[in-house]
Amino acid sequence: MTIYDTLNPMQREAVFTTEGPVLVLAGAGSGKTRALTHRIAYLIEEKGINPWNILAITFTNKAAGEMRERVDSLVEFGAEQIWVSTFHSSCVRILRRHIECLGFTSNFSIYDTDDQKTLLKHIFKKLDINTKLYKERAVLSYISNAKNQMISPDEFYKQAAGDYRQMKIGEIYSEYQKQLRENNALDFDDLLVKTVELFQKNKEVLEHYQNRFRYIMVDEYQDTNRIQFELVRLLADKYRNLCVVGDDDQSIYKFRGADIQNILGFEDTYPDAKVIKLEQNYRSTQNILNAANGVIAHNTGRKYKKLWTENEEGDLVSLKTYDTASDEAKAVVKEILHLVEEGHPYSSCAILYRTNAQSRLLEERLVNQNIPYQLVGGVNFYQRKEIKDILAYLKTIDNARDNIACQRIINVPKRGIGATSIGKVVAFADEQELTFFEALCEADVIPSLGKAAGKIHDFVNQIYLYRTKLEHFSISQLIEDILDSTGYRKELELEDTVEAQTRLENLQEFVNKAIDYESHAEGEVTLSQFLEEVALVADIDNLSENEDRVVLMTLHSSKGLEFDHVFLCGMEEGLFPSYLSMNSEDPNDLEEERRLAYVGFTRAKKKLYLTSARSRMVNGETRFSKVSSFCDEIPPLYLNKTAKKESVASLPKPSVGYSRPKYDFNNFTQKSIGKAFTVEKAKSLDYQVGDKVKHKKFGVGVVLEIADGPRDYEVKVEFERVGVKKDVCIIC
Repeated sequence: MTIYDTLNPMQREAVFTTEGPVLVLAGAGSGKTRALTHRIAYLIEEKGINPWNILAITFTNKAAGEMRERVDSLVEFGAEQIWVSTFHSSCVRILRRHIECLGFTSNFSIYDTDDQKTLLKHIFKKLDINTKLYKERAVLSYISNAKNQMISPDEFYKQAAGDYRQMKIGEIYSEYQKQLRENNALDFDDLLVKTVELFQKNKEVLEHYQNRFRYIMVDEYQDTNRIQFELVRLLADKYRNLCVVGDDDQSIYKFRGADIQNILGFEDTYPDAKVIKLEQNYRSTQNILNAANGVIAHNTGRKYKKLWTENEEGDLVSLKTYDTASDEAKAVVKEILHLVEEGHPYSSCAILYRTNAQSRLLEERLVNQNIPYQLVGGVNFYQRKEIKDILAYLKTIDNARDNIACQRIINVPKRGIGATSIGKVVAFADEQELTFFEALCEADVIPSLGKAAGKIHDFVNQIYLYRTKLEHFSISQLIEDILDSTGYRKELELEDTVEAQTRLENLQEFVNKAIDYESHAEGEVTLSQFLEEVALVADIDNLSENEDRVVLMTLHSSKGLEFDHVFLCGMEEGLFPSYLSMNSEDPNDLEEERRLAYVGFTRAKKKLYLTSARSRMVNGETRFSKVSSFCDEIPPLYLNKTAKKESVASLPKPSVGYSRPKYDFNNFTQKSIGKAFTVEKAKSLDYQVGDKVKHKKFGVGVVLEIADGPRDYEVKVEFERVGVKKDVCIIC
């Protein structure tokens, strides 16, 4: 019996089809990583392909690490010579060897979001940009989108002709790229852009990597953008042995530039492609899959597939609606406690939601019940101030051309170099076309620096001393030395607060990270490589799988994970699907929301709980909503029949940016839509808080409060046309 006998028929077909372009449509939980790793083993063990001729690309460090472990366990010899990495890591590796062809040096810095913002602030000041009209985040988004679409600053400016705002952004984009080059730095998008640029400009380098990577496999292909598509196309162009694996039903990163057409149009790019579908699911029960299949079937822009499993049928999907979001949170936590009492660990439970803002009530309730939890998507460890500070020291030591890093720590801890002095150095650097660090070295000739010049010299000498020590110190030892010799650690110890203690613990954890890196790194350990690894760490890589905690995260963060019990909260119209997608002129936006629901459903292995609230506080106002239309798309046969599906009377989507819900004025006479007022006072009413009602003068509204008046019932109603009316007598 061979290792391939353990695969199902379609997985074996994916493994054995090695030549030419191959598209593997791998449904959620269908064992795609298993198929990919066995394919690599088959190429080496059975086809005799050299390990160094294989490239396997995925998106996250976590996924790459898991794939590497599985490959190592399957391939006896040469596994370490296979490139198994993320897009960005692969590009960094190539650029470290060849970026001199593009005018950079090999020890370039990699700028994260904070570095980009700092650079942009400098550019805004230099170009006298009105920060009320141009926001850093928005401008960076334009620049990122342009890079993902392979649009250069010059092309961007030309396309903006006649549009003053776009032309101004084009000007900023151009200066931004100029400053990056001067700083010998690349942002994350540049790692891809510059690699493609390298291949396009240097055919010898391209041919070298085409010959090196004769068999290319790309995981999560539905998440690729245009620049990633072009990178893969160039590498595979010579031998065309390209196998892409993905699921168009899980394409949920359009906001990051992902283009679903890359996977939907794969056969247009490669007409001779072999298409293989993996539809057998190994994760979930059949009822969960039936619910997911029922929802995703409403999308039109997809390749047909239907998940099935040999697992048990399992429990029906639970669907419950509560009066308020607070009640929803209480109920979810109560059910988690019940599961724990039955013997399930906390870590078997995940709470998913559409927006980060939804976590607050859930967190408060978990804390109230002393339930341990982990919030994924909070402040990334490497984004914390103390870590950013020490990283800036390391970046300055490694690459003094990195102006952003150098400016960050010139006066951290405080060494008497104020903002005015720093401004003079920056002005001198701009005037003399020097880097910030080079200007610091010339402090003596900068006019009116005064006493600050001596302090600047001390800083410069300190950086040179660290570089000397780096020849004898390990990275962890260097970090310890920086903390001690700068007084950074002492300053926090003297502060003697809980926050300071937390920061000290974080710094110690950073030292631990360096030690761990040194003990597991292959080959020579360099500071550049360490900084590179840190820069490429993503939030999801920080999810601890060893702690017994309930996990809270957004649906976007949950992709690729699985849990026994999944609570998908906030299943309400306007929240999920979102108002933006419901009101978008592009139907693909709503389809992406539906794919997001599909991703959420298929995270569950044993039990899926869907919850919603009739009322939820949004932007300081109580908003009433009906149950998500995605829940209505689940075939009733697979819903928990004992679950009380209480739906607020039908409320269609409100307009974007409008604080008060918009209601459907059709079919008012239908009891399920709205209820007419009565003339005589009744012993009881056939409507309640949250129901839609109709008033002869004010039109249609939603009941907020009901009070028993002396002659009639008095209510507080929010009307579409006139807003909230109090003490409204219920008469037509």
